[in-house]
Amino acid sequence: MAVTTIITNKESLSPLSDFGLLQLMQLTSPSLPIGGFAWSQGLEYAIDSGWLKNETETAEWLKGLIRDGLANLDIPILTRLVTACEQNDFEQLCYWNDYLLASRETSELHLEDCQMGLALKKLLVDLQIIAESDVPQGDVAYLTCFALAAKHHGIDRRSACIGFLWSWLENQIAAALKIFPLGQTAGQRIFHQLTETIVSATDHGLSVQGEAIGNSMPGQIMASMLHEEQYSRLFRS
Repeated sequence: MAVTTIITNKESLSPLSDFGLLQLMQLTSPSLPIGGFAWSQGLEYAIDSGWLKNETETAEWLKGLIRDGLANLDIPILTRLVTACEQNDFEQLCYWNDYLLASRETSELHLEDCQMGLALKKLLVDLQIIAESDVPQGDVAYLTCFALAAKHHGIDRRSACIGFLWSWLENQIAAALKIFPLGQTAGQRIFHQLTETIVSATDHGLSVQGEAIGNSMPGQIMASMLHEEQYSRLFRS
């Protein structure tokens, strides 16, 4: 059933051009200078406290965040941000930017989004991909700038969502490998395991209706709050 849905969704969209694919790869690259590597989103505390002890538990934690969290908040909002950009609807762009930032439940998660958003905004302006006037005033979410770049490069909503989830997972696995000795191969196993989760989360997120947008991940929220007071840490808070 899931495979049929995925194929149908793919066939209903125009294929991403070679240029668009290359730009998406650049936009989601871990080497993009926006500071994503500096944050763990509560993962550091979850590991340090013993909540996650091994590869299997780490994979399940990340799978849950994608399936129950990102698929119900970040992906539906990213699709709306891209649509707002495509329609040159600045009012809707500002609305969903503010909605997303208001949904960050800890100061750590809110600061991360604002810092990465500011860094991506600066990069895109420097590259002359967007102008200052394209971006909402005040705090800007990372996904808002991500959507503006996607529109500029002709990246469709579904490809943008898959690219974002891939980038998010890449950063989380890299963080896990720095915190405890899983090993590079274990990291790739987790990535391989969660590939289908990324696809199904994208399909789900694209179908979420406005009134259903939102999530609360109590475990991650507790980990993020406690990480702010963690005695010794590698990642920002």
